[in-house]
Amino acid sequence: MANPTNHNEAGEVAPSTSEPVPTSLPTADPQAANPNAAVPAKEKPAAAKKEKAPTVEDKPFVEFIQQDYIPALQRAISKEGVLNLQLSFAKQKVPIPGLESAEECWQIQGRLPDGLRQFYVYFPEEDIQGKKGFSCNEGKRPGALESFLIDERKITLDLLVFGLLQRLNGQKWLGRN
Repeated sequence: MANPTNHNEAGEVAPSTSEPVPTSLPTADPQAANPNAAVPAKEKPAAAKKEKAPTVEDKPFVEFIQQDYIPALQRAISKEGVLNLQLSFAKQKVPIPGLESAEECWQIQGRLPDGLRQFYVYFPEEDIQGKKGFSCNEGKRPGALESFLIDERKITLDLLVFGLLQRLNGQKWLGRN
């Protein structure tokens, strides 16, 4: 049976593995490989991040809609050639047949100057990041409720305005359509 002590051919006992033994083997530590190498400077502590100013989208929902979204929407639609657009904002029942029994939700109603064309943007969750809907009509009550900006990760004021302009342009209600 072999002796439990590790001996080499000369009868010497192998060194303990608990203490580091200097060798000529390459190492990943550049300082150990070359003691004359320059010691890297310690990294400066990261400067404290400045807190970002709150964005307009961080405002309370009603305040954001009244102070930011409606005026921006009014400006953007008038740039498209639609003047005297009437916009209102209220919490009321959805004006779509079959959904009258639904609970009230915040809505932006837009009425174009011809008096026949109307559109609605619905916010059932009182949050611009939450669910949103859209409906429109020409002379009658809206017939269908469509989802609005559902694939977007973060909703911004510009995106809300752009999305509605795109939707109204799809109806051929804006500009020279």
